[in-house]
Amino acid sequence: MADPFKFLTSFAQALSTMALYGDKHPARERAVDRSFSALRDLQASDPKPQFSFLGEETVYGQISLRDLRDWEWAARLGDAGVQRLEFEPDVTREEYEDFLEQVLARLTLTAIESAEARTTRPGSIKFGAIGVKGETKSLTDVVDAKVPVATIAFSLEEEAAAVQWMHGEVGERGMLPLAEAEAVVRSLSLAMHGEQRMLMPLLDLRAYDEYTTTHSLNVSVLTMALAEYMGLAARDVRTFGVAGLLHDLGKVRVPPEILNKAGKLTDEERAVMQQHPLDGAKIILTSDRELDLAAAVAYEHHIMIDGGGYPHCHFKRACHPASVLVHVCDVYDALRTNRPYRAAWEAAKVLSYIEERAGSEFDPDVAGKFVRMMKELEDRVQRVAA
Repeated sequence: MADPFKFLTSFAQALSTMALYGDKHPARERAVDRSFSALRDLQASDPKPQFSFLGEETVYGQISLRDLRDWEWAARLGDAGVQRLEFEPDVTREEYEDFLEQVLARLTLTAIESAEARTTRPGSIKFGAIGVKGETKSLTDVVDAKVPVATIAFSLEEEAAAVQWMHGEVGERGMLPLAEAEAVVRSLSLAMHGEQRMLMPLLDLRAYDEYTTTHSLNVSVLTMALAEYMGLAARDVRTFGVAGLLHDLGKVRVPPEILNKAGKLTDEERAVMQQHPLDGAKIILTSDRELDLAAAVAYEHHIMIDGGGYPHCHFKRACHPASVLVHVCDVYDALRTNRPYRAAWEAAKVLSYIEERAGSEFDPDVAGKFVRMMKELEDRVQRVAA
C-alpha cells in the first residue's frame, strides 16, 4: 500500500535537517537516506508518484490528503515555486539529494554555486508551477519575485498554465483535477481583492487556440464579481467561480478546426459544437460527485430564460441561479473577445446588447445588476497577460 504521508514527512524532515547541517554531515546524510528510502517504499506500489501543493491542499495523484490540510510545508513549497512534483521510477539517491538542495535553495532564497551543484539527469524529477511539467523557474526568478514593490501588477500566467494543464488532463485521461481548479479560483479571488478593493483582472487573448483557457478564467472572475455584487456569501461566490471556470469544459472534445473556424459553421459542425454542454456535464459528474452545481452550469449555460438556446428543452423550466449568472458573464466575455470570424465588440455595445435582451435571453434582474456592476467597475477592469 502506497504511503504518501510517510514520504512527505521524511521529505520535510530531510529539508529541515539539511538547513541545520552542512554537506556530508552524518545527520544530514541519515536524513536524506531515510527520505530516499521512504520514496522507494512509495514507488514499490506507485512507480511514478505525483504531488501538488496548492495553498492549504496537498494532493497525491488525484487524491486530496485531508489529513495534511494546513500542512505548513505545502504553502512553503508552493510559495517557492514547487507546486507540482513528480518522480520517475529510475531516480537515484544522488539525484534525489541534488533535488533536495535545489528545493532548499528556493526555500531559503539562496543560490547554489555552479561549481558545487551536481547535475540532475533531465526528467528524473520534475517540479515547478502547476501545468508546467518538467520545467522550473530559475532561482534568480524566485528571488526576484520576493522583492517588495511599490505597485502590484497582476499576472495570471500560472493560472492560465494550470487551466491549460487541467484541460489536457481531461482530454487525455478523462480526469478532472478538482483541487487544481479550486486553487485557481482561490488565486483569482485574491487577485480580485488586491489593495483592499475590488479589481477585475481579465485576460487578453493572444492566440485563438488559447481562447478556451482565457475565456474560462475570465468567466470565473466575472461570475465571482457578479455573485459578490449581488450579496452572495463568500463560500457561494467561490462555488460559482468554480462553475464558471468549468462551464466550457466540454469543448476539450470539440476539434480545434471547428472551435477556431473563421467562417460560418456547417450544420454538422454546429451539431458538434452544441454537444459541448452535455459533454462538459458528463465529464464533471464522472469526476466528482460534489460538483453537481458545476455540472448543471456546464449543461445549462447556453439556455435562455425564454427556453431558447441549447441543449433544446422540451419543456420550459428555470435554470439553476448559478447558470443564470454564468450565462450573462459568458456572453459578455465572448463578445468582448476577438474571434476568427469577427472582431471584439466594445464594452458599451456588449452592455447595450445585454440590456436589450433582458427578459428574453437573460434574467432581467441579473442582467440589470451585471450592467450596473460593469459600469461601476469600469475603471477597475485590469487587462493582464496570460
